[in-house]
Amino acid sequence: MSDVKVTYFNGRGLGEVIRYLLKYGNIGFEDIRIDQDDWPTLKESTPFGQLPLYEENGKVTAQSVAIARYIAKKVNLAGDDEWQNLEIDTIVDTITDVRLKLYPLYYESDTEKKESLKQTLLAETVPYYFERFEKYITKNNGYLVANKLTWADVYLAVSLDLFFVFLGENVLEKYETLSSLKKKVEELPGIQEWIASRPETSF
Repeated sequence: MSDVKVTYFNGRGLGEVIRYLLKYGNIGFEDIRIDQDDWPTLKESTPFGQLPLYEENGKVTAQSVAIARYIAKKVNLAGDDEWQNLEIDTIVDTITDVRLKLYPLYYESDTEKKESLKQTLLAETVPYYFERFEKYITKNNGYLVANKLTWADVYLAVSLDLFFVFLGENVLEKYETLSSLKKKVEELPGIQEWIASRPETSF
């Protein structure tokens, strides 16, 4: 593969799972980071007015999960059959659902409402989903699906960082199994080096 570019804001967010997968697969890419002030001008030139963008050999597409799924197949992190791929998609879509529950907290400006949202997330949302993720990991010998590393594990590891950012607490303190999987992903060749050298950002 040649001429690969990943375009996103100067942060991890929706772009980081793509970077992780490319680094894991030892696929070189140009890491293009857009300043927020420049985004309104660039927005109309993108396929659907959003980032990240993935470019390969002059062809450009969008949608982070679709891009991640595509790269996962290239780097052997997809399932072995269609059922495993369905299970991976189920986990990934569920993780996306949980991530979306964080955004109202980010955009809420009222201090009391913000604190109320945070407490609901910590008391209800986090336990509900994290306990279920841990059951999957236990069932699959340390991974979410298929008893092996897949891109669902990478997607979860990246997504867990958002909980630290939004909630400001170590949400994994009570979830040793999740914490262990996150650590396992972050110590993978390519990904470990990327984490050590990537730009420091707030999200």
